[in-house]
Amino acid sequence: MTWGGAPGPGQGPDGPHYYPVAPAGPPARRPAANFAAVAVGFVVIACFAVAVVVYFLLVLPPQVLVIGILLAVVPLCIVLFGIWLVDRWEPEPRVALVFAFFWGAGVSIGAALLFDFAVQTVQSVFGGGKGELSDVLGAVVQAPIVEEGAKGFGVLLVLWIFRKHFDGPVDGIVYAATVAAGFAFVENVQYFSVQVVHQVTYGGGGLGGVFLVRALMAPFGHIIYTSCTGFALGLAARRTGPFGAIGYFFVGLIPAMLLHALWNGALVVVGDRFLAYYVLVQVPIFAACVVGVFVLRYLERRVTRIRLGEYASVGWFDADEVRMLSKGSTRHRALRWARHNGLGAVMRTFISDSTRLASTRQKIVSSRHSEAARAAATRDEAELLSAVSAGRALLQNPRPRFPMAPTASGYPPAGATAPGAQPWPSLQQAWPAPSGSASPPQPPVQPQPRYDANGAPAWPDPEAPDAPPPAPPRRPRH
Repeated sequence: MTWGGAPGPGQGPDGPHYYPVAPAGPPARRPAANFAAVAVGFVVIACFAVAVVVYFLLVLPPQVLVIGILLAVVPLCIVLFGIWLVDRWEPEPRVALVFAFFWGAGVSIGAALLFDFAVQTVQSVFGGGKGELSDVLGAVVQAPIVEEGAKGFGVLLVLWIFRKHFDGPVDGIVYAATVAAGFAFVENVQYFSVQVVHQVTYGGGGLGGVFLVRALMAPFGHIIYTSCTGFALGLAARRTGPFGAIGYFFVGLIPAMLLHALWNGALVVVGDRFLAYYVLVQVPIFAACVVGVFVLRYLERRVTRIRLGEYASVGWFDADEVRMLSKGSTRHRALRWARHNGLGAVMRTFISDSTRLASTRQKIVSSRHSEAARAAATRDEAELLSAVSAGRALLQNPRPRFPMAPTASGYPPAGATAPGAQPWPSLQQAWPAPSGSASPPQPPVQPQPRYDANGAPAWPDPEAPDAPPPAPPRRPRH
């Protein structure tokens, strides 16, 4: 992968220097989200979280809460590990994940408690009381509607606030699962703590059974329900704007509520046949969800390969870069090379920006019926192209002097040289040829960007999303 030479004629009138002109320094980035919206969101979360903590301290002894928290950490770790596995290809920003988790743990839990308190107040005022029918309706009707509505609205807020990092169904599932993980953690603390009090007061061994069901047999219950809403909002992120996403939100709530009601209703109806129901119904549902996530992750990698191939066809990437960015194994090798040269942070940012660029390109292609969504994605595209060019320039000409803290943008400061740094070669030059191959590495092909009649860089045609990109030029043989 070689770059350089004289600057090309293409430069946007108000945008960044386009490839192959390397920016002089790190690109100026817009923030990942609106600061005011994030601040207000966290204030709301903090208010609900304080109210939930106060409620728990009023109704449960502190030492019992500690036991409940320790037990609830087990399913939380299982769930967070699963979310990490799904989110590895294009990791979401931490601030968005923290927002999602505490929305589930604070606001969603608080909303469910407030609604339940309101229902009980109405029942007491009009002479109703707790009974078997009331319990069944609360579990099968009230809980799915209120809880999934509160959790799903948190995912919708993430879409609105962190739009730049909400690229498709996989992102929707990751954010939804994170909201649900926060909700399930606090709910498990409540269930386990109440069971400890019951066991200490009345004896028996019910805590083990509750832990088995909630922590080991169904730790992904809430994650599966809310992921239906997240999947729908992921489709909305690609196809429509902020207001159009509201319709997808309500569509996604339907399967989320039904699956939630199916689980809660079964706990009431099946009785002693619960294990058979679990094996015959819940295990296949979980297996289908796992297969669905694998398919979505495969499609996500395919989108990266195809969309970056479109950019390669007009000179923004070369074939080696597309191959490196389209497979996990080659990404790992590139990261090893970068860490060896003291450029691990730069390479991680380059990979992240390139992957987001492919997802942004998919948004542009998919949002044909929403001009506002397409315009926003186009602005993101220009910013990412500038970031990718800056990252490439730093990887080609390593300039950081380590140890040195990276800049806020993720790129090291300009004006220094890494000791022992090697220029960024092509894949063939960077890593040995396959065993048994005697042919020496070939020099990489210089990408040739195209420009229109006005001197602007050529862009892939958004009206032909399924057209395969032109084959890259073949390397000369020596």
